[in-house]
Amino acid sequence: MGWVGWVGLVAVLVLVVFVIQAGRRANQADWGGPFLNWLDGINRILCRRFHRLEADPVPLPEHGSALVVANHVSGLDPLLMVAACRRPLRFVIAAEEYRRPGLRRLFDAIGCIPVERSRHPHLALRAARRALERGEVVALFPQGRIDVDEDPERPLKGGMAWLSASTGAPVQPLRVTGVRGRGQTLLAVFRRSRARITAAEPRTCQSADSQECLEGIRVAILGRPRSG
Repeated sequence: MGWVGWVGLVAVLVLVVFVIQAGRRANQADWGGPFLNWLDGINRILCRRFHRLEADPVPLPEHGSALVVANHVSGLDPLLMVAACRRPLRFVIAAEEYRRPGLRRLFDAIGCIPVERSRHPHLALRAARRALERGEVVALFPQGRIDVDEDPERPLKGGMAWLSASTGAPVQPLRVTGVRGRGQTLLAVFRRSRARITAAEPRTCQSADSQECLEGIRVAILGRPRSG
């Protein structure tokens, strides 16, 4: 190997060490293992440097259960939410996303809960409730799918209210704005944004059909109430 090759090899090694150390330093949540914690740090760097994320402090409890809910405009949203929070988030995700080739192992490692939207959605809700009962933080999108229009007249899924009422877990609403790749999934991660996460006051739903609770969450994540 000539001197050019050695210089290139040393440069690659230095870059690898730099990336490893940068991910470790940026890590802010304990995901239960060094590799996942490193990924947490890399994701925070990606969101804050590339997507220029500005986020309100998210007032999650240091210990115990909580529900994090947000509007859903792109596939970038979960990464932004993770970067804004200091605790690991267990996402309830659509089964077709969970089965994406090459990603299922990662989704399993970070505790994602797949939901079959067309059949047996109650199984995912039960799994989410068990996670809350163990004191974990569960994240979901009550619009049910990516919704670029964010029509306030469209009903939110009531599962979050049932989870809060049945476990006593507070609901922490977040509003995601400034995403360039609205309506896109994977491509949104690679389109530079000027992202913003706004955190509303947490609330606890007293019943699964609490319209007051659902409307408060709707306003917090969509930015406006229903016209009626």
